[in-house]
Amino acid sequence: YEQKGYRGSIKDYPGADPLRDVEVLRKAMKGFGTDEGAIIELLGSRTNKQRVPMVAAYKTTYGKDLIHDLKSELTGNFEKLVLAMLMTPAQFDAFELREAIKGAGTDEACLIEILASRSNAEIREINHVYKSEYGKSLEDAISSDTSGHFRRLLISLSQGNRDEKETVDISLAKQDAQKLYAAGENKVGTDESQFNAILCARSKPHLRAVFQEYQQMCGRDIEKSICREMSGHVEDGMVACQNHTQSYLLSLFCTYSILTLIRIMVSRSEVDMLDIRQEYVKTYGKSLYTDISSDTSGDYKKLLLKLCGGSD
Repeated sequence: YEQKGYRGSIKDYPGADPLRDVEVLRKAMKGFGTDEGAIIELLGSRTNKQRVPMVAAYKTTYGKDLIHDLKSELTGNFEKLVLAMLMTPAQFDAFELREAIKGAGTDEACLIEILASRSNAEIREINHVYKSEYGKSLEDAISSDTSGHFRRLLISLSQGNRDEKETVDISLAKQDAQKLYAAGENKVGTDESQFNAILCARSKPHLRAVFQEYQQMCGRDIEKSICREMSGHVEDGMVACQNHTQSYLLSLFCTYSILTLIRIMVSRSEVDMLDIRQEYVKTYGKSLYTDISSDTSGDYKKLLLKLCGGSD
C-alpha cells in the first residue's frame, strides 16, 4: 500500500480482522453509555474494504444488525459519518443519489458531482446497487425528477460509457473544439446537445486537449464560454464534466453542507485526499484540517480529522 502514487489519507491496517474488530464495536456499545472514542479509533484506522466486512461479521457473531445498533447508539452528524463509512463506495454513492433525488427539492450539485467524477466501472456498479436497493433504475429516478437539458446531461453521464483511452488524437481534439465553438460562441442561441455529446462521451485527457485547442482558437477559456452560453444546473454540470476533479471538489467545500463534506471526506480518503489537501491550502491559504477543526465539533470532528489524515 505504500506504493508510490497512492494519494489517499487512509491506508490498510496490517492484520485487521473483522471478527476481532466487531468485538471492539460491541464492547463500545454495550452497557451504559457509548465509547465513541473506541469507534473513532477503530473505523478511522481501517480502509473501506476492511470496514465493510464488519457488517456481516457482526451479524455472524452476535445475530444482530450492526447498522441498527449503531443508529440506536449514535446521533447527528457523527452517526451519518459512521454509517457512510460502513457502506461500499457504490452503496454510498447510490444512497447519496437517492437522497439527492427523493428530498423535497433535488440536490442537483450532488447528482452532478457523483455522476461527473466516477469512472465507467463505478457508474455501472452504482446503477446495479441502485436498482437492487431501491427497486427502480437510476435512469428512471433521474428522469422523473429532472427535466430538459439537465436531465439529458445526467442520463448521458449515468450510462457509464465514457471513452477511457489515455491517448489523445490531436486532430480529433481540433474537430471537437471547432464543434463546440460552432455550437456556442459562434451561434445565436446555444446547441446544448453538441456540448452534451462531447463532454459526456470523450475521455478526460481528450477533453483537456479539446479545451487547449478551444482556448487557442477563440482566445477564451471553455469554462467562461459555458458560463456565458448556459445557465443554472446545465452550466454547473457542463463545468463539472470538463473540470479537474480536485479543483471541482474544492469548489464544493464552499457550499459546506454537512452531506457534501461527509461525501467528499469518505469518498476521497482512499483516492486523492492528499491532493485535495494540497489544493485546499493553495486555494484558501490554510489547511483543510484547520478548517474542519474550527467548523465542526465533538466526535464528528474527531472522525473527520482521521479521514483528513493530517495538517499541511
